[in-house]
Amino acid sequence: MLPRNPWESYRRIATQTAPPGQLILMLYDGALRALDQALRGFGSDDPATANATIHNGTQKAIEIIRELNYSLNMERGGEFAVTLRRLYDYFERRLFESNLRKERAGIEEVQRHLQSLRDAWATMLAQQGGATVPVPQPTFAAASAA
Repeated sequence: MLPRNPWESYRRIATQTAPPGQLILMLYDGALRALDQALRGFGSDDPATANATIHNGTQKAIEIIRELNYSLNMERGGEFAVTLRRLYDYFERRLFESNLRKERAGIEEVQRHLQSLRDAWATMLAQQGGATVPVPQPTFAAASAA
């Protein structure tokens, strides 16, 4: 029997077989894609579409950030894990407020910080050797600024 959505099957297998470090990278990538979606909402001429797109994108990013937060090992991570937890909590609050007020600046702020964390994580994985690190795709905000 063929899967209904081959892409979904591929993604499910990729997440089930990826090493933990790669999973974190995948979460960062997913959050960045969700924020790109939210930012696209600001370009819509239809208020209902704009609101729904912004809402759906920020909510998805919040869910992923919560997952990143839950994945922290507070015992082994020490002060670094505490700092990341505070950052993730801030990101979640900032996105919630930005979604509520439909403010682009807060979404862009979180996107910039997540991109920096993602890039640092990818660099760390590459330095550990043997890890495949996908090339980051340009974000919507960066592409529209060019």
